Amino acid sequence: MNGCVSVCVCTYECVCPCSRVIECNTQDLQTILNILYILNELLTVGGGRRIGVFVSKGGTGILLQLVISASKESPPSEEVMLQLHSVLAKVGPKDRKFGVKARLNGALNVTVNLLKQNLQNHKLLLPCLLVLQVYSSNMAIINQSLSLSFSPSSLHPSLPPSLPPSLHPSETNARRAVVHVPVLLYIYHDWHRNDTCHRHILIRKGILGCLKNITNIKLGRKAFIDADGMRILYNTSTVSRVTILPKPELRLSHPLFLALSPTCLMMMFSPLQNDDIETDINKLRPKETHSRPFEELKIYERFFMELSEDFQVMQYIFLCLQFNNSILGGAFIFLVYTCTRVNKHNRQSPILAAGVAARLGGEGEEMLAEEWAEEEEGGEGAVLQVPDTALLLPLHDPDLYVEMVKSTCSVPQFSEVAYPDYFGHVAPTFREHILERVYGVQRTKIFQDIERLIHPNDILDKVVYDLDIQSCPVIDGGESLKFNSQFESGNLRKAVQVRKFEYDLVLNSDINSNHYHQWFYFEVSGMRVGAPYRFNIINCEKSNSQFNYGMQVLMYSVQEAISGRPRWVRTGTDICYYKNHFSRSSIAAGGQKGKSYYTMTFSMTFNHKDDVCYFAYHYPYTYSTLKMHLQKLEALRTPQTYLREDVLCETLGGNSCPLLTITAMPESTSNDQICQFRNRPLVFLSSRVHPGETNASWVMKGTLEFLMGSSPLAQSLREAYIFKIVPMLNPDGVVNGNHRCSLSGEDLNRQWQNPSPELHPTIYHTKSLLQYLAAIQRAPLVFCDYHGHSRKKNVFMYGCSLKETVWETNISATSCELHEDLGYRTLPKILSQMAPAFSMASCSFVVERSKEATARVVVWREIGVQRSYTMESTLCGCDQGKYKVCTSEERGNPNFISVCVQGLQIGTRELEEMGAQFCVALLRLKRQTSPLKLRNHAHLLDVESDLMETRCKVSRSDTHTPSPGHSLTRTLTDKLTLIRSHTIPLTNNKPYMVH
Repeated sequence: MNGCVSVCVCTYECVCPCSRVIECNTQDLQTILNILYILNELLTVGGGRRIGVFVSKGGTGILLQLVISASKESPPSEEVMLQLHSVLAKVGPKDRKFGVKARLNGALNVTVNLLKQNLQNHKLLLPCLLVLQVYSSNMAIINQSLSLSFSPSSLHPSLPPSLPPSLHPSETNARRAVVHVPVLLYIYHDWHRNDTCHRHILIRKGILGCLKNITNIKLGRKAFIDADGMRILYNTSTVSRVTILPKPELRLSHPLFLALSPTCLMMMFSPLQNDDIETDINKLRPKETHSRPFEELKIYERFFMELSEDFQVMQYIFLCLQFNNSILGGAFIFLVYTCTRVNKHNRQSPILAAGVAARLGGEGEEMLAEEWAEEEEGGEGAVLQVPDTALLLPLHDPDLYVEMVKSTCSVPQFSEVAYPDYFGHVAPTFREHILERVYGVQRTKIFQDIERLIHPNDILDKVVYDLDIQSCPVIDGGESLKFNSQFESGNLRKAVQVRKFEYDLVLNSDINSNHYHQWFYFEVSGMRVGAPYRFNIINCEKSNSQFNYGMQVLMYSVQEAISGRPRWVRTGTDICYYKNHFSRSSIAAGGQKGKSYYTMTFSMTFNHKDDVCYFAYHYPYTYSTLKMHLQKLEALRTPQTYLREDVLCETLGGNSCPLLTITAMPESTSNDQICQFRNRPLVFLSSRVHPGETNASWVMKGTLEFLMGSSPLAQSLREAYIFKIVPMLNPDGVVNGNHRCSLSGEDLNRQWQNPSPELHPTIYHTKSLLQYLAAIQRAPLVFCDYHGHSRKKNVFMYGCSLKETVWETNISATSCELHEDLGYRTLPKILSQMAPAFSMASCSFVVERSKEATARVVVWREIGVQRSYTMESTLCGCDQGKYKVCTSEERGNPNFISVCVQGLQIGTRELEEMGAQFCVALLRLKRQTSPLKLRNHAHLLDVESDLMETRCKVSRSDTHTPSPGHSLTRTLTDKLTLIRSHTIPLTNNKPYMVH
């Protein structure tokens, strides 16, 4: 035993010897107790991974057999039963077959009988109830346990003498179980009424757990409502809110579900146990042969002209470019700019920019005409004064954006342009802190939802917006908000006015799919100033969200934009995310029954009358915006920059997928220079395969602007690599407001193993490019796919490692079988040193089974790219480095511990900055992998060191204006950041016709 104990304390495999000792000493009571004490403590502190090992080694069956053996003693040992049920309560939730094992062993009857005999023994009663709660996750088990249930009259004399008898065996188990709901409610209410000292709250929690499992089915929910359960729990919980639950919020969701607290939810998603890790070493090793013959791949040679071009006319091109750029080019650009400005002031746009005046109507329209518009000389219409953001947004042009929209193909045939996309977004100059959640707010919101069922007469239930009914009636009198989402990337299907200032919102599913509800982008108008509006998005699907941990929605005010502040800002109070009472169909839930939708709710007060506001899940970045930015980047090209834009393919929706090639021109046409040019290593970048992860596009924007910049670092980077970039892998999904899928209704990042040229053209042709490079022995040095993450903070990477995957499994492999270069860790390590938003601790290099068809895993296995990554950027914010913020109390406390820090919500400035820092990290990677290549750029090493040290020099002020001590390099590298950090008055407004 002593040896077993020493092993147990140190390893997860410890539980196996203990299980065997139990099996061999079933007659030795003291030995069994000692082992159970050890197991109880080990499984308590060991977390889910240790419990998982115990279950996988058959520990559950041994415990259940021991329960049967101990029950045959006369009388059974109370201490043994206590310890056994305490361990079973921990093991049960991790064993998917726990209910079946218990029923086959007969252990359920033992637990129920033990419960009946120890109703006054609260020490033993609680673990028995916890085990019964685990049993009740199976409806057949619920019925059996309730059929054998104890007589509750011994609890209190006011209870009925017994539970109703079970129904006839021919009826379904579920129907037989739900008939006991009224009695369970009665038992719970009686415990609540008589346990005035609140000593046995956990017993009440156990009864609620049984009710929760019963109400996971439709019949159970109906029985609960019919038994007036909503009112019973509402009344008892209202009292409990003040008297008996001073610490955690009530785990009661709408209408009953016992939703876990945010802390518990985070524990559920923490990597304690990962059953998804790949255990087949053959699947982890790179493939030796390619699936497609080289003759098929030769057609992709046209996308790599830089590898074969001889540049014989390079000298002539250089002379022409230099001449045009220095003399004619300047005059031509000035002429074009002047004509463009004239045209902008005199031209009417054929597309309505969300149509403010057209939709407000009546008196509101006249007021807008007075405040926002002026009559043209011809008197043919109102002219909207549009802020000129050219000085703040060098890559934005409203009229060019409208032209890009015209060539964008969408399924609903949008005819409007959203104001934020037309005006542009200028990052705020102030920091937006992660929202501190007010205590009790989730409980209050849930109770307000429950009151709908208790007081149905107070509910308006008016449909004010419905995409399915084009002629949806508009409520007159200004009593309702007006909604719209019929523009590029918009997503709102239905809006229902519940109360005077409360609205339920239903999101569209992805096209050709019936789920993936998360991304939203819609317009609201007709609001009242100062009114406390509440918005509930009621069909979210993820079981948790950063909205529970300080993330806020984004809002864009047209009034603010016209006043010179065209920007998205974080807003909303009383933000919660919790399970609601709406059930998902088994088709929408992937074949699983009983899964529920989730509500994301927030409150909002508006500051401007007759404003038009937009709300979004994250900073929108449309496909038309990308096309506009690519055209503007083309204008930034210098004679020293090699930039080529190809059309990789056409999507299902008829949109083109751009492919960019960026590098530096050869210094001359000599053979040495041309050879050096062609032999540069390749870096392959992609982004936006998931449309709802708009932050990936903002990171890509920062990367592209840095690569096309004029700084010494950018020039050196272009000289070091050839960049192949697919900035938007899923244009159709972005255009149509999808969250995750393309028009085929599939997640494109799960199609890399065997993509279809018809259904997944962008993935098929991108993979073909990589296969072609592998075939000609030019596989990229780095592959990185930019993504966004909804459940974690900071920026981090997922990579691929054979060794680290094996270490996380039970695979027996000697180290000589696992030869692997650790170079895959170099780039993330560099980023963690220089990028304040990057977290090395959040990185993972384990390969999961569910991710085997993703880009990073397929490129690693099939293309042989060791440095194949997914870079995840948070949708919420950062809580480390220069983005870590202390409260005023913490700043004054010399013993302050950093666990109480708050953090900053991430914005477009930080995302673009991350894209630029990724580029600089590549430059340092080049220096480390090929130091001789940069011997002529030694002056850049000091520059790079300065850049990395700036994270220590950033002050805690609320602006990003650099201090006088910052080096010039900081200014060059963060040009995009700093140009937006100064508030420049928006003058020179240009007119825009509103039809």
